[in-house]
Amino acid sequence: MADVSDYGGSVADQIDDASGSGETSLDVVARENALRVERNRGRTERRTDAANLAAVSDDEPLIEVPSRTNSPTPSSPKTPSSVDSSPSLAMHPALQNIDIICAICLYVHHGSLPALASTCRIFERPALDVLWRNLQSVEPLVRCLPSDLFGIDHGCMTLLKPLDAKMWDVLCKYTSRVHSITQLGRLAVIEPLGSLMLLCPSAPASLFPNLRKLTWHTDGTYCAAAFLRMSLVPTLLFLDIQISSASSMFLSVLSSLGTLCPHLWRMTVKSPSATSDSLRKTSPFIAQSISQLHHLRILSIWDLGNQGIEHLMQLQALHTLWLDLKVSSVWDRRSHLRFPGFHDLSSLTLYIDNLNHASDFLSSLQVISSESITLRFTATYPSASASTTLSQFFAILQDTCDHDKLGSLTLVESLRQVHTKPDVFTPLHTCRNLTRLLIEKGFDISMADEELCQLVRAWPKLEVLTISRFVAINDTTIPTFRGLIGLLRLCPALTSLTLVIDTTDLQDMDFQTPGDGICNKQIKNLVLSNSPIDTPLYVALILSGLFPYMDRVELNCWDSAPNNLSHQKQSAMKQWESVNLFLRSFTIVRKRCMEAAL
Repeated sequence: MADVSDYGGSVADQIDDASGSGETSLDVVARENALRVERNRGRTERRTDAANLAAVSDDEPLIEVPSRTNSPTPSSPKTPSSVDSSPSLAMHPALQNIDIICAICLYVHHGSLPALASTCRIFERPALDVLWRNLQSVEPLVRCLPSDLFGIDHGCMTLLKPLDAKMWDVLCKYTSRVHSITQLGRLAVIEPLGSLMLLCPSAPASLFPNLRKLTWHTDGTYCAAAFLRMSLVPTLLFLDIQISSASSMFLSVLSSLGTLCPHLWRMTVKSPSATSDSLRKTSPFIAQSISQLHHLRILSIWDLGNQGIEHLMQLQALHTLWLDLKVSSVWDRRSHLRFPGFHDLSSLTLYIDNLNHASDFLSSLQVISSESITLRFTATYPSASASTTLSQFFAILQDTCDHDKLGSLTLVESLRQVHTKPDVFTPLHTCRNLTRLLIEKGFDISMADEELCQLVRAWPKLEVLTISRFVAINDTTIPTFRGLIGLLRLCPALTSLTLVIDTTDLQDMDFQTPGDGICNKQIKNLVLSNSPIDTPLYVALILSGLFPYMDRVELNCWDSAPNNLSHQKQSAMKQWESVNLFLRSFTIVRKRCMEAAL
């Protein structure tokens, strides 16, 4: 029986074979004494000038040869945690330190760890700990067992006979070392492995006593449920489950999460291809388990219905929530209901594909008290009515969110370009403590200089501002340098700015003092995306005046540019690289002038 398959026998057998072959202990002692005699003779020759040989002698003592007739008293076995500190013939002193041995094992190639574990018993435990610590599949749990335990029946892998006590000891020897398991996709061994788990004579906690993290992205079959039951242990802290279908047994196991994993503090549950009927079936089981997870701090889940949402609101430790509202159509309308809401979140992310359902959900909440809110739209509404619908949605969000606490708002439209006006965001002006506003890809906001200033006027504390990373220039009104100057005046604390402006409109610009005294000295990140540009030198002069300590405009944004702008990338990058060259030159000249003044 092989402890580690594909390596020619068990690790223990390889170690025993290695220790039982070669010279006897007497031969080793005789050879070592002969070497010491030769080394001592060399030392004596080098010390012939010394007055007192005994005072400076560093001769090595010879090893005492044990009697062949009298057996020595057996010594206690040495373990990696209690290594004898006396001089060793075969080991460097550094390798008598268990911390050094463990560090060595961490840097050994994963495929070489079984061979390292077979080297000697000093390395066996640390090497096996690293080898089994993080499993990228459940397959090694089957491969460490004899192959005659399994067979093929009607094209499927099956368990042919139960494990005896010795086999269970071997399996537990390795499962006790497992800290994380990741299973992505279907695997033939899951079925026999589930059957094996049903035969386990031990309590689940004893099979995986150190498991901390479980990622399960595969089917929720009966046998998968059997394995899941054995891996849901009290030590589990991270759980990530993604299932396409779930058996009743699998759902029953999930409903026991609260009692099986009471210390769980991060959980993700997704069902990407589930139908409305399957979601209705699954949600009550998930909702019941969540209500018992009192230490849960981070959760990613779909809309579980009224009962499930109530359970979420009662989790006192919860501070980060990703809530998928794309399945809200499964449930009845909630506008007539009033839930308490979320009172102490650090971050809330809502995934929205229908603004009506999302608005209905928000209307049912008394309050959303969160430091950060992210809205990720995958909307299917007609573009002609998008602005009106968005305006209504933000009005509801204004009534629900905690204006004083909200410090960060992120909007992302991932499927289409939405053309809108800045007045759509007017309801959000009540959130005057915003320090981060990110209106990411998907939004084309038409605004002139004055409209830009009107948009940000209510947020004087802004530190990070992103407005429309890329826009359709021909269909969208964009601000000029004058609007940028007004923005810097209204938001003096900016450290990061993403904005598309028309740098070709240089009328009435003073290149020596472009901001008339207004400048930003703490900006760290400036992204101007597909801003039109004609004259890099003039643009660099203005930017250098507005941002005196900035030496470059960020160009990495072009790596994620929309496909319809790919033909502009090369010419635009060339122009902005020229701007950056001028900016770096101005920075060098300014630094030299300051040094000369000193």
